[in-house]
Amino acid sequence: MSSASDFLREYLTVLILGGVGAALVGLLLGASHLLRPARRQPGKSLTYESGVDPVGTGWTQSQIRYYVFALLFVMFDVEAVFIFPWATRLEAYGGFGLVEMGIFVFILLLGLVYAWRKGVLKWV
Repeated sequence: MSSASDFLREYLTVLILGGVGAALVGLLLGASHLLRPARRQPGKSLTYESGVDPVGTGWTQSQIRYYVFALLFVMFDVEAVFIFPWATRLEAYGGFGLVEMGIFVFILLLGLVYAWRKGVLKWV
């Protein structure tokens, strides 16, 4: 019975900390709402970029390849996050860890070859 009580006590601690965090966020947002200036000024709603008056509309269409390129970057960045800890503990993982990391890198290599063949990596 003691282990169930300890288990629930840990959840209660997390719940209390989450409640305190949510209350603190609400308190700070409420304080900023009360303390900020509320005067409407026409200059506040103008589009502003680098001190230059805007020319034309603020809407432009971006090509999808930039987003795909960014997703590929994130994918290979996550690969590095997994490889560095593995490389520091290589002796502890032994042959099994080497095979598993080989499979992981091979799957990522397949993704890179697929993206390359689709022409995603061409920066036009």
